[in-house]
Amino acid sequence: MATALVLHNGNIYTMNPRQPHATALAIRNGRIAYVGDDRAAAQAAGGNGAEVIDLAGSTALPGLTDAHIHFGWYSLELRGIDLEGVPSVEQALALVQARAATTAAGEWISGTGWNHHLWGGRLPTRQQLDAIASHHPVLLTRKDGHSIWANSAALAAAGISAATPNPSGGVIIHDEHGEPSGVVQENPAMRLLYQARPEPSVAQIMAAYEQGMRQAHRQGLTGIHNVLPDVGGAAELTVLRQLRAEGRLKLRVSYLIRAEQLAAALAAGETSGAGDDWLRFGHLKLFTDGSLGSLTADMLEPFTGSASRGVEVTAQEELVALTQRAVAGGIAVAIHAIGDRAVRRALDALAEGRKAEGAMRLRHRIEHAQLVDPADFARFATLGVIASVQPIHAPSDWQVAEQYWGAARARRGAYIFRTLLDYGTRLAFGSDCPVETLDPIAGIHAAVTRQQANDSPTGGWNPEQRLSVAEAVAGYTSGAAYAAGAEASQGSLEVGKLGDCVVLNADIFAIPPPQIKQARVVHTIVGGEVVYSDW
Repeated sequence: MATALVLHNGNIYTMNPRQPHATALAIRNGRIAYVGDDRAAAQAAGGNGAEVIDLAGSTALPGLTDAHIHFGWYSLELRGIDLEGVPSVEQALALVQARAATTAAGEWISGTGWNHHLWGGRLPTRQQLDAIASHHPVLLTRKDGHSIWANSAALAAAGISAATPNPSGGVIIHDEHGEPSGVVQENPAMRLLYQARPEPSVAQIMAAYEQGMRQAHRQGLTGIHNVLPDVGGAAELTVLRQLRAEGRLKLRVSYLIRAEQLAAALAAGETSGAGDDWLRFGHLKLFTDGSLGSLTADMLEPFTGSASRGVEVTAQEELVALTQRAVAGGIAVAIHAIGDRAVRRALDALAEGRKAEGAMRLRHRIEHAQLVDPADFARFATLGVIASVQPIHAPSDWQVAEQYWGAARARRGAYIFRTLLDYGTRLAFGSDCPVETLDPIAGIHAAVTRQQANDSPTGGWNPEQRLSVAEAVAGYTSGAAYAAGAEASQGSLEVGKLGDCVVLNADIFAIPPPQIKQARVVHTIVGGEVVYSDW
């Protein structure tokens, strides 16, 4: 790798309001040494040894950061069965049967991405899997990560039977005979299955991570906010630290731990922001509820056509206690909240945390915030709480949202990115991958158009919530950097900041918004190193 890199003859959007546009950029020893016109770029890079890339008018942006991703899950599932978008249960079963035919008896079969709303809305059963894969434990995670479809062998390995009670905050669905149906929901119940499955080795996680990083670079990602799993999180953190120590970590990683890992973090004296430019501790991740797709979001009013108000995954007293415990140790909190009652409870808990915080002003976040009651619109900004949201969810979920929340309730408070921004809320954008695509360009397109890739719905869903391109790009750059406490070194192209940028083959600020989804990454640069190129 050259110690210096020059990009020139480009169309560079810096996301720095003091110098919003440039044609050239020089990076030396991993940091930006120059931003300006072509004339002085080579000299700023430090001489003739610099690598030079003629952008030929291509558009460059600061490196993009995914502010909410389950990177280990995504990377490991690259080897599993991909059920994303599979339109029928029969086709899903055919994929499982094909994998079983090439898998040794007794070995676990995993996959992710199924969506029963594409199958008529009826949840699948263990008997369907038993009929085609009786000699393998099968564990298939729903696309939202809040339900698992398992066969009898997997249920037996987890010790789940008709007599197994629902863990607090979790659901084991039973059939008409009182037997487990094969679907369990929410972490406390899903954990029983995950713990029964053999954990991948550090070597397997390492190989998966390296494959995942290559995919991330193809999409223009230079950083991630990685949610560590509650099962296997220690091994994943070991992998991250080893990659960092060996100089093989090629993404900027801010990681979020689960409640199960809080005691160890506090005992070790870890605080939010500890680490370096490659690997830093971000937040404690807590849960108030489940998801819209699994109908486990915690609601102020019942789901349309149902008496159910969802699932309270963590009781309010415990949520407040965990928040205060983390804050007292200097750890910021990120709270998963989908339903409007969940969002309110998360804001209430963070308000209590603020009281105990003193002058620290930790960067607290609410993850997802998919439905917000109007009474809570202003509370994000008032409390200084970041809305860590995923633009791709809006066009992906709009039909399910209107079906189960009703069109009026959805219009009032669902995926209200524009409303939150106008109230002064800081936004950080992510994908929730593998729940949705890793591609941040798809996320920018969704934020700007409120449409799916096929341009539906016409005019965009609740189009009053659309953002400008600049606002959408900020969610993946300056907004994500602020959420990690890294705005001094990331989020814009300025002298002294890290040399991370992405080059696109189209000017997404100038083309018609529906065409944004067609933009392609041609270079991804991390710390002055070209980690991906398709020139």
